[in-house]
Amino acid sequence: MRKFLAVTALLLLASCGFHLRGVANLPFKALYVDGGGSPALAAEISRAISTGTETRLVDKPADADAVLQIQSATRDKRILSLSGAGRVREFQLTYRVNYRLFDKQNRDLIASQPIELSRDMTYDDTQVLAKQQEEALLYQDMYNDALAQLIRRLAAAKLQPADTRQKRYGAPQR
Repeated sequence: MRKFLAVTALLLLASCGFHLRGVANLPFKALYVDGGGSPALAAEISRAISTGTETRLVDKPADADAVLQIQSATRDKRILSLSGAGRVREFQLTYRVNYRLFDKQNRDLIASQPIELSRDMTYDDTQVLAKQQEEALLYQDMYNDALAQLIRRLAAAKLQPADTRQKRYGAPQR
């Protein structure tokens, strides 16, 4: 009976289209990660690339096919709404990462651009510790989302420079 249930479960999983996420295919063989704007994020990106892709991380930009430059990573917290008594009812948390990807000739593969994520959080000043923990979890969630988005954007990058793509897709040629 156990074997029958195990085989049935495997057949159901196979028929529903479930499969494990595979290795991301980055379009370059060697990458240098410059974490000047956020060394902690750069270390996490390096770990994700070395474990989840076939791309090799190098120690010098000269040895890389492409350079990922993390320009900044910032958190922001602003008040969304107040109660009638003037107490905070909601916050908006924002996490923003600015990055750039360029090749050996310093040509942009991905021009400087942000990944910006935000979450709204209700606030109750009678539950300060719980709300601090919720805020930390929301920031961690945005951090993980930004990391996943960055890896997907790197996978979509082309080794062809951005200026050539603009010429091909409608910019006037001379």
